[in-house]
Amino acid sequence: MPPSTIHARIDGRTGWITLDRPPLNVLNIDMMRELDAALGRMLPHSDFVVLQGHGPKGFSAGAEVADHLPDRVGEMLTAFHAIFRRLARVECVTIAAVHGHCLGGGMELATFCDFVVAAQSAQFGQPEIKLGCFPPIAMITLPHLCGFRAATDLILSGRTISTETAREIGLVSRVVPDGELQQAVGQLLAELRDLSPIVLGLTRRSLWRLHADNFETQLDEIERIYLGELMQTQDAREGVRAFMEKRAAVWQSR
Repeated sequence: MPPSTIHARIDGRTGWITLDRPPLNVLNIDMMRELDAALGRMLPHSDFVVLQGHGPKGFSAGAEVADHLPDRVGEMLTAFHAIFRRLARVECVTIAAVHGHCLGGGMELATFCDFVVAAQSAQFGQPEIKLGCFPPIAMITLPHLCGFRAATDLILSGRTISTETAREIGLVSRVVPDGELQQAVGQLLAELRDLSPIVLGLTRRSLWRLHADNFETQLDEIERIYLGELMQTQDAREGVRAFMEKRAAVWQSR
């Protein structure tokens, strides 16, 4: 058996999930399934769940590019989006503890959480457009989180932004000095534990019903576009191949 890439533990009513696939915690299909299974075991027994990345380089640099090849991309989307379908239905509060690189699918995962606590030097970005792709989850969530204009900028440019910029546009809840991330997450948990868990859960569920009740319908539609239109273009396939072959993509506009 390969070593586990997801480490999960419950401390009281707080679940801790650590992404551990060195060096950048890139999420491949097996890791996505392991993460979804860990959430399935943990969520019924937790009032709070913290997601974090292991190692000095970052939270996660995103999904495995090789899993975007035609013979795997459908399987990859199913595995990855199962995580978000599950998170969208929970009543517990979710927290992302972010350091270093938080890119692509890693940024989608972190910013899907209720709170994003980020170290000062962390970097955020959705670089999928540079591979001839787009980020399905971010296409749905970013316009709500940071506004349509800022979301369009991030998704269409693929640029990387600082933690401070991410906080200014609404993607990050709290910015803390490097080296104080765990302390800051502990402080946030202490604040939340002073509140009623049942009321927190009801409030979170109501927020989702009022403002994101159609998330899964939107996800179905964006999956259809991604697989049925985007991945049928030559440029999407060229972008993935070029990245894997470490060369510049040759776009054909078809």
